[in-house]
Order: sequence, then C-alpha cells, then structure tokens
Amino acid sequence: METVAAANEEAVEAWSGVLFDRWARYRDVLAVSIHEFSDVAFDLCRPQPGERVLDVGCGLGETTRSLAELVGPTGEAVGIDAGERFVETATAEAAEAGAGNVSYMTGDVQVADMGSGFDLAFSRFGTMFFASPVAALRNVRSSLRPGGRLCMVVWRSKLANEWLYRGELVVEKYLERPEETDEPTCGPGPFSMANADTTSDIVTAAGFTDVSLRRCDISYLMGRDMDQAMEVVMAIGPAGELIRLAKDDAEKIRPQLERELREAYADLEREDGVWAEASTWIVTGVNPG
Repeated sequence: METVAAANEEAVEAWSGVLFDRWARYRDVLAVSIHEFSDVAFDLCRPQPGERVLDVGCGLGETTRSLAELVGPTGEAVGIDAGERFVETATAEAAEAGAGNVSYMTGDVQVADMGSGFDLAFSRFGTMFFASPVAALRNVRSSLRPGGRLCMVVWRSKLANEWLYRGELVVEKYLERPEETDEPTCGPGPFSMANADTTSDIVTAAGFTDVSLRRCDISYLMGRDMDQAMEVVMAIGPAGELIRLAKDDAEKIRPQLERELREAYADLEREDGVWAEASTWIVTGVNPG
C-alpha cells in the first residue's frame, strides 16, 4: 500500500517542514486557542472507558493524550499524522508523560493501513487537507467497528472566523498567490469543509450514516499581546501562507503589512490578549458496518 497518496505529497511536505516549524514555534498560544473546541467535541462523542480511539491528523498529540485519559487504562488512543516530525514529537512527549495507553503512527490517512476495530475516530482540524476527502474518510470508516462513531472538528466559513479573515483581506490587497512556486502548500486549505452541505455530502459519500453538523463558536486567543498576534497572523493560515509564497515581494512591504494588520485587529485587543470570534462545525456520523 502507498504510504502517501500522490495528490497529497505536497501537503505532506509542507506539514513535515515549514508548517511544522511554524506550528511548533507558536504552539504555546495555538494549543490554548483550540483546546476548547476539543472539550465541546468530547462532550458530544463521549469517549468511554475501555474504548479504542483513532485520532486522525493528531498533530503534536495533545488530543490523543486527552482521549487516552478519557478511555482510561483499559482503553487505547492511537494518533496518526502525515507529518513525521509531529509524530516524533508526540511520541516523545507521551513517553515523558508516562502515557501507557497512547501510541502514534506516521501515515497519510487517505491511503494508510490504520488497523481496525476502533470504537471512535476523532479529529480536530485534521481532515480538511486531503486531496480526496471522500477516499480519506472512507478509509477512516474502514478502521471502525460496525456502529463505530466519527467526530471531527472543522472550520466554518472565513466570514465566521475573523481571526484569519481580517488578515487575509489586508494581505490580499498587496500580494497575489504566485501561479508557480517551489514552496509546498497545505493542500485544499483550512476552509475546505466550511460549507455544511458539501461536508455532509462528503461524509455521507464515505459511507457514514446519521450525519450531523453542530455549530460551535468560541472566543479565540490570537496572541497574548498584539505583537504575538501579528506574528501568528503573518505565519499561520491564509495570510501567512500568502506571505510565505510571495517571498521577496512580501518582505519588501512587511512593515506596511504589519502596520495595516495591527490596525485591522486593533479593536480586538484586551488586557489579557487579542481575542476574536472563531467558528467550527463539529461533524458526527456512524459506521453502519
């Protein structure tokens, strides 16, 4: 079996390289920012003691370890991510924490053999980047037992996520996405499952039943101060990717970009950081067997 689908090779390269570096650099704020989405999703999918859980697109493994705690010592949590460096870090941190019911594997979920018999497949922002999401989710379904559950968190529309959208609007005034670049990109992007009908169709086409989408909105910490928030906006997400791909063209006007970005987000600054509304779908389904 292939280890990476050809259509996903570029995204895997990005997540194994530059995007890992940037995520790891701002992990202290990003992990805090998205933690609440996991808590809401866990309440919906209710991992039970003794269950086996697959964590799809596990990243640095925080959700995998949380799932392992919920299923307890008689259960098991297995994380999978296409980014080898993510998996290496997650594995080392789980060992350091003494998490005996946690394990990780490196692989492209679209084609990887992830095993079988899982009670729950969970994902926090790990399913939006596949070239063929139906094939990927069909493979996830094959790892579940009959009656096994799917629960995944995906971003809603850009308009509902000002923490990213305001920055993209500013940067797009000055920079265009190059037609050709030697820099790898992240694939379809974070908003590929923003449309409820599209996402419902994808999950249904993958063979899941009882498909449901629940809206989840939170106040999202962009940075502990405006300086950090601007670093994150210019490194992560659509604005950050456009700046990265534009290279020298972006560097020439970086001070101007940062000045206008600060103005765009000024009204969101509070004493305890820069906060913006963020919105997701929590998507659930069942493997009919």
